[in-house]
Amino acid sequence: MNTKNIYLKQGKEESLKRFHPWIFSGAIHHTDRNIEEGDTVRVLHSDGQFAAVGHFQIGSIAVRVLSFEDVKIDASFWESRLTEALNMRIGAGITDIPSNNTYRLVHGEGDNLPGLVIDVYGKTAVMQAHSIGMHVSRTEIAQALIKVMADRIEHIYYKSETTLPFKADLGQENGFLYGGSEDNTAMENGLLFHVDWLKGQKTGFFIDQRENRCLLERYAKNRNVLNMFCYTGGFSFYAMRGGANLVHSVDSSAKAIELTNKNVELNFPRDSRHQAFCEDAFHFLDVAKEAYDLIVLDPPAFAKHRAALHNALKGYIRLNAKAFERIKSGGILFTFSCSQIVSKDHFRQAVFTAAAQSGRNVRILHQLHQPADHPINIYHPEGEYLKGLVLYVQ
Repeated sequence: MNTKNIYLKQGKEESLKRFHPWIFSGAIHHTDRNIEEGDTVRVLHSDGQFAAVGHFQIGSIAVRVLSFEDVKIDASFWESRLTEALNMRIGAGITDIPSNNTYRLVHGEGDNLPGLVIDVYGKTAVMQAHSIGMHVSRTEIAQALIKVMADRIEHIYYKSETTLPFKADLGQENGFLYGGSEDNTAMENGLLFHVDWLKGQKTGFFIDQRENRCLLERYAKNRNVLNMFCYTGGFSFYAMRGGANLVHSVDSSAKAIELTNKNVELNFPRDSRHQAFCEDAFHFLDVAKEAYDLIVLDPPAFAKHRAALHNALKGYIRLNAKAFERIKSGGILFTFSCSQIVSKDHFRQAVFTAAAQSGRNVRILHQLHQPADHPINIYHPEGEYLKGLVLYVQ
């Protein structure tokens, strides 16, 4: 069994009794000597009774819990956890579908593997560590992944250069742990797209909007569509398939615009309905002459820590107010927040404030969230990060 132990202060057991997967540094009384970042440790109550086993890391979250049972973290553990994750997605009808080979296989705490994300694009799995413990275990995890996924994957790309603490000085590099492929084309609901797992954000694509893109397709027919913060253009080419009159994609990143144009061309070659603009979102909304009757607002996280919450909410109010000014009567607004710190109530209040400022008649048609392959551990409510509203604006 694991020999290094961490001992909790008396009275600090409550969150563990509720199966919360994080142990904060303030709950720790003392540790065994020579514990290093990334070590697998056993956590003991103040009376010496076993509490959990997990990965140790210096910081406010000191231990990310892997199990509340006193198990060995070895190859069979990784295989068991990955099998559970795969079986859940098979049961949800997400995997093994000819028209869709893109899905999230592991979603951190939501799959009882805090600090680990694995996205599947065709025959390539992109693995990302968000904790030092998962980085240390990457080879074992990759070997277990090959075994569990069998012929579903042929390549594993490791992409953690930007997700691990800089101060840890791990010397981590992105690269293939298994196989190696230059084919970065994947399929989502029958539409093709290039995945930039080499230099793109996250693992190269935002899989969490898959079902919301499908919903937008239903509303796109005969509409003029504006896709703000388009990144790789996902909402844009769904709108085109849905029969939009025109689609304008906007992003401040020239690389994102380049990738959007490639993805549109992949699905709708030489289609004049689409045009992309490399511009600041607020400036574009100020100067745009086109009247839009479907607008998508899917900005990057405005707040990544609680101290930024107030300014983030002001940003959401300002952005949505601009959209309410720009959208035609009878238009549809898809508006999102991916900030974990911003709650559903916070976000809804910000959009309400923007609507009130505009004086428009606004109705909520749908309340959106992350899909089933981004599950939320019921004991870890912090895992609910994506929230969205579909609004009818008169």
